[in-house]
Amino acid sequence: MHKMEKTNVTGRLSSISLIFPAYNEEQNIEKAISEAIRVLSQHADKFEVITVNDGSADKTGEIINSLAKQDNRIVPVHHEKNKGYGAAVGTGFRTASCDFVFFTDSDLQFDLNEIAELIKHINNYDIVVGYRAKRADPLHRKLNAWAWNQLVRALLGIKVRDIDCAFKLFRRKVFDSIILSSLGAMVNTELLAMCKQYDFTVKEVPVSHYPREKGQQTGANLRVIAKAFVELYKMRGKLKSQYEARQLGKNYTG
Repeated sequence: MHKMEKTNVTGRLSSISLIFPAYNEEQNIEKAISEAIRVLSQHADKFEVITVNDGSADKTGEIINSLAKQDNRIVPVHHEKNKGYGAAVGTGFRTASCDFVFFTDSDLQFDLNEIAELIKHINNYDIVVGYRAKRADPLHRKLNAWAWNQLVRALLGIKVRDIDCAFKLFRRKVFDSIILSSLGAMVNTELLAMCKQYDFTVKEVPVSHYPREKGQQTGANLRVIAKAFVELYKMRGKLKSQYEARQLGKNYTG
């Protein structure tokens, strides 16, 4: 178990693992990693940039390996085949070794400087999550996100405004308690549902969001969406069973 993690008097973190899931991001990954190193140097005494190459068919993996040879704070992880967004995020969490864990996308749609707004609150909460104050995505993606949020609220009782916003900061103890199983787009939903079950405290903070300039989005792919719905209903049953088991355990020990 890890000790209680805190920021120091200057507002710097003791250590932080930043996770970038990456699939066919050869046009963005070098800039994303460079920006991460610049920003984390300002906010943490120690850090690592874990870049999970999820079976990319382009030069993403080669670029990551090349950068890692130049800077040992870059930790390259490779999936031989494409396993899905959730699998890449999960691999990143399991690889992380620092007191705090942060993840975001490697497509440059977020401003990493705004991690400072999350750090301001992490002493008082277990998790600080961003929500896109003005989402810079096509209308159909916004509608998909709205419908998904409503469904998840109804089925799982998660009240977070922007469930899938990839700008989240955690205390290490969160990952000492929960194990994720989602391989696809359901990972954010599972993560927040599990945190709710374990009574972890959550703070929401507005963050900026920018249009993707290079590369292609995969989140609105029909196959990805269908897989997320299947995982959601499986997750509902799993969470119900886990909750009942925990309640039974409490009653037994109480």
